[in-house]
Amino acid sequence: MARRPLRVAMIGHGFMGAAHSQAWRTAPRFFDLDAEPEMTVVVGRDPDRTEAAREQYGWQTASTDWRAVVADPDIDVVDVVSPGSSHVEVAVAALRAGKHVLCEKPLANTVAEAEAMVAAAAEARQHGVRAMVGFSYRRVPAIAFARQLVQDGRIGTIRQVRALYLQDWLTDEEGPMTWRLDKSLAGSGSLGDIGAHAIDMAEFVTGAQLASVSGTLETFVHERPLLGEGVGLSGTASSERGQVTVDDAAFFLGRLTGGAADGAIGTFEATRYATGRKNGLTLEVSGSTGAIQFDLESMNELRLYESSAPAGEQGFRRILVTEPEHPYMAAWWPTGHLIGYEHTFSHQVKDFVDAITAGTDPSPSFEDGLHVQRVLDAVERSAADGSSWTPTTTGSEPA
Repeated sequence: MARRPLRVAMIGHGFMGAAHSQAWRTAPRFFDLDAEPEMTVVVGRDPDRTEAAREQYGWQTASTDWRAVVADPDIDVVDVVSPGSSHVEVAVAALRAGKHVLCEKPLANTVAEAEAMVAAAAEARQHGVRAMVGFSYRRVPAIAFARQLVQDGRIGTIRQVRALYLQDWLTDEEGPMTWRLDKSLAGSGSLGDIGAHAIDMAEFVTGAQLASVSGTLETFVHERPLLGEGVGLSGTASSERGQVTVDDAAFFLGRLTGGAADGAIGTFEATRYATGRKNGLTLEVSGSTGAIQFDLESMNELRLYESSAPAGEQGFRRILVTEPEHPYMAAWWPTGHLIGYEHTFSHQVKDFVDAITAGTDPSPSFEDGLHVQRVLDAVERSAADGSSWTPTTTGSEPA
């Protein structure tokens, strides 16, 4: 049977644009969706680059006017993958125009911007319009399975959480400036770019939320060469230098509340200066009767420790998360055949479209994105004033 079309506009076309394009193209081929996503228009600032992205990624048309696209009555969904500084304006305008919105993480650059987006999403929800923030690592089957194990009580009461996101792409001090190093565009550095993922993943698996934090931020390289006009990231930098205005590394402790992790403590690290680490996102959750360990660089695996095993058999055991019983996996390949990073975005599209067609609220919501924004803000405030513990909700007491 023919499915009703769901016409999508994507605002932005960089790294995340490539990943989201792959997802919009692939999800309806592997999942039984009640609507057919159509890759209608991609939007960018530069007409030549936007047209090149349209042709490469398979969009029907290209535009440099996001306002006109958002106002177009033929558009059903707006997918925001542009830098964080644009999120609030684009998302709020799209929601007010009655478009469903998928917005990349972190939700915004500030708590105030995120609050405005939540207010717009709440108003739009009254008219059947849905909004979701793109924490794609929730859709790694091993992470979704880890959440199930926690909910089933397999590791008991959670006492400690360790979440690290380690990359090294900024270790070259002469590497050029990018928008991710400009606070006015990115909001923050490693903290918001990759630390947000570690925060959301830890909270998603445990079912708890960070109530207070104590953090340290560090910037190692304060100036970088600017790119010459028309020069790509792999090109030659100019002699002029720009100021790095974000953190290079973030470290913080956290106290969690709620669920099986009520009263637990967590340690978090996010850095783009961990030499030798390319995309090292790891999570370890220690409970009263067991533990779970995950490493994104072995993303089809989960390691589970259960203290109920006989003394001579105790230790972490490797679970290959490729069975059809595992989250999302029934749609893909036979048992033992691995999936990759790009599949998490297909799962994201699947869940978002399912929510739209079912008339239910998708997860993670803009409210979830606001909570993460408040955690990021609390870490920054803690690092700035040297306070031992800073609450993640203004006016509340530390947990």
